[in-house]
Amino acid sequence: MLDAVPTLYLAIVALFIGFAGLMWSADRFVGGAASIASGFGIKPMIIGLTVVSFGTSAPEIMVSINASLEAAGDMAVGNAIGSNIANIAFVLGATTLVAAIPVQKHLLKNEMPVLLLITGLAGFMLYDGTIVFWEGALLLTLLVPSIWYLIYAKSNELNPAEIEAEEDLPEMSTKLAIFWFILGLVVLILSAKTLVWGGKEIAQLAGISELIIGLTVIAIGTSLPELAASMASALKGHHDIALGNIIGSNIFNLLAVLSLPGLIHPPIMGDEIFYRDFAFMLLSTLALAAFIFFALKTKAKGDSPEPTPAPAIGRVAGILLLCLYLSYMYILAAEQLA
Repeated sequence: MLDAVPTLYLAIVALFIGFAGLMWSADRFVGGAASIASGFGIKPMIIGLTVVSFGTSAPEIMVSINASLEAAGDMAVGNAIGSNIANIAFVLGATTLVAAIPVQKHLLKNEMPVLLLITGLAGFMLYDGTIVFWEGALLLTLLVPSIWYLIYAKSNELNPAEIEAEEDLPEMSTKLAIFWFILGLVVLILSAKTLVWGGKEIAQLAGISELIIGLTVIAIGTSLPELAASMASALKGHHDIALGNIIGSNIFNLLAVLSLPGLIHPPIMGDEIFYRDFAFMLLSTLALAAFIFFALKTKAKGDSPEPTPAPAIGRVAGILLLCLYLSYMYILAAEQLA
C-alpha cells in the first residue's frame, strides 16, 4: 500500500505535466499550421474551419490515439463524449458569465444540424456498448464531407468582410511556422502519452474506471483550449467564434476522436456509456440548439425600427448549462461512491 503512494503522486504530476504540455503545444501547433496554410494562399475561413478546428481538438485526438494504443479505448471514448459535454455545459456556460455569446442564423441552419445528425449517429453506434472497426471508419470518413459542407455553407452565409473579421490568424515567417508546427506536434504526442499514463495509473490505484477518468479529469483538461478560445473571442466581441469553436470542436470530437478507438483497439463498455454518458451529451447538444433557437426567435419578435441588441445566449442559459454539468458530475461521483 505504501509503495502505491509515490506512484500515485507521480501519476498526478504526470497528469499536470501532460495537461500543461497539451495546452502549450496545441497553441504552437495551430499557429504554425495556420501560418503554413496561409503561406500557400488558403483562405482564412477554410483555415479556421479545418486547421484551427482540428487544432482545438488536437489534445483529444492525441489522447485518444495513445489511450487506444495502450488498450484503454474506454478512456478514449470517455474523452470524446466527456469533452463534448464539457464544451457545451461547462465551457459555454462559463463563457456566458463573462460575456453574452452572439448567435447568428447560420449556426442553427448549418452547423447545428450537422452536429445533431452526427450525435445521433454516434448514439446508434454506442447503443451496444462498443465502437467497432467499421463504425470508426464510417465516422472518420464523414469528416471530409462534413467540413466541405460547412465551408460551402459558411461561404454563402457570410461576406468577405465578415469572414476576415472572424479569423484572427497568426503572422510569422515560413521557417518559424515550420519550427513551431514540428515542435508543437512532438510535444503534443509526448504530452498525450504522459497524460494517458497518469490517467491510467490514477484509475488503477484509486479503483476508478478508465472510462470515468476519461469522462471527467481528462475531458475537462483537454477542453481547456476551447475554454480559453471561447472566452477570448467573447471578450473581443467577435461574431460567433466562441459558439462556432464549440460546435466545430464537438463535430471533430465525434468524427476524429470517437472514431480512433474503433480503428485501433475497439473497447468493450457497459450500458452506462449509452444510457448515462451519451444521454447527457445528447441532452447538452439539444439544450444548445434550443438556446440558439429561442435567442433568434426572441430577436425576430422584437424587431423594430430602433436598434436592438443582437441575439445572444446570456447568463441565464449559461447558469442552466453549468447546473446540467454539475448534475452530471454529481451522478458520476455518486455512482463511484455507491
